[in-house]
Amino acid sequence: MSKPNMSRLHNAIDLLGKLVAFDTTSKNSNLGLIHFVRDYLADYGIESILIHDETGQKANLLATIGPKGVPGIALSGHTDVVPALETTWESPAFELTERDGKLYGRGAADMKGFSACALAMIPELVKRDLEIPFHLCLSYDEEVGCIGVGSMVDHLAAMDTPPRLAVIGEPTNMKVINGQKGKYSMRVGVTGTAGHSSFAPNHVNAIEYASRAINLIAEQAREFEENGPFDEDFTVPHSTMLTTTISGGTATNVTPEYCEFTFEIRHLPDHDAEAVIAGLQATIMDTLDAEMKAKADDTGFSFEKIFSYPGMGDCTDAEAFSYVSNIIPEISGKVSYGSEGGVFEKQGNIPSIICGPGSIRQAHKPNEFIEISQIEECLEFLDALTNQAIAA
Repeated sequence: MSKPNMSRLHNAIDLLGKLVAFDTTSKNSNLGLIHFVRDYLADYGIESILIHDETGQKANLLATIGPKGVPGIALSGHTDVVPALETTWESPAFELTERDGKLYGRGAADMKGFSACALAMIPELVKRDLEIPFHLCLSYDEEVGCIGVGSMVDHLAAMDTPPRLAVIGEPTNMKVINGQKGKYSMRVGVTGTAGHSSFAPNHVNAIEYASRAINLIAEQAREFEENGPFDEDFTVPHSTMLTTTISGGTATNVTPEYCEFTFEIRHLPDHDAEAVIAGLQATIMDTLDAEMKAKADDTGFSFEKIFSYPGMGDCTDAEAFSYVSNIIPEISGKVSYGSEGGVFEKQGNIPSIICGPGSIRQAHKPNEFIEISQIEECLEFLDALTNQAIAA
């Protein structure tokens, strides 16, 4: 790969500063950033499609550079970031600051660095005689459950010639991730009956029944650990299941009337999480819920899905991957954290890899940073991908 020229590097850093300056914490609108990117692309004659959420306050952006009617490459990044508590930062979180070869700012690594690099390539892409197109895909609300990307993937999949491959630019230190776990998150409500604790046998204790359900979750987790299914390419080579939050009760002398807890399953790409959760629910309803209702009709369990996203399988044996196999950096395996790659693959039938600048260890932390050398390496990769698109 050839080294990126300095003007392109400076352009990428400048663009990253502009992107970081938009506070796109998931609770906020991302339209300021989206409109900035739309106008930037329009300056190069590139039309953008905006796909809004139902509130009209957030949007995905999809733009195609290059010929139509040919399957191309999707470059995917999310625009939202996790909250930044300014008092824990050494410099303003939404102002890009350079120190010792590092660029500090919320989203610098996760994952506005990749988006800035992709945008910095635009002046070059529009000048080249591309034989395949690039699809720039910027989504909203990835950090709260990959909520926004689905509508954009539907749009891509409905094209006459959908992308042959998606590159998800999450921070991987520019190593290729070829698989990720999916996630299914649930909220469980347990309603009992309240009363003076001295008459506890006459009441239905919501916390005690919740704890029995939580034990069933722990038993299922042990079953995964002991009997699989397994994929040794993951650091944790099996699906996991755990309770993540719990609250309940009102006073030390009152039988708890209500308890609520959340749990999640992080599952291997081909492990059917819905079937696991359906089986758990059936067991709880047939045993614990039935036992509660035998004591009081208006007691029992309720279940609510919080969010889910699918896992991403290994596409390194697919024809789509062979297109970039000669230019990709090192393949480093599979990860248990999530990205939008599973949505591209499962919902859009678009093979995907995860590869982007920066370290996931910097994500979601105070003083988040990306090394300038990672920006350089990402530009090298995108430049090589551009040359491949010309020679296609």
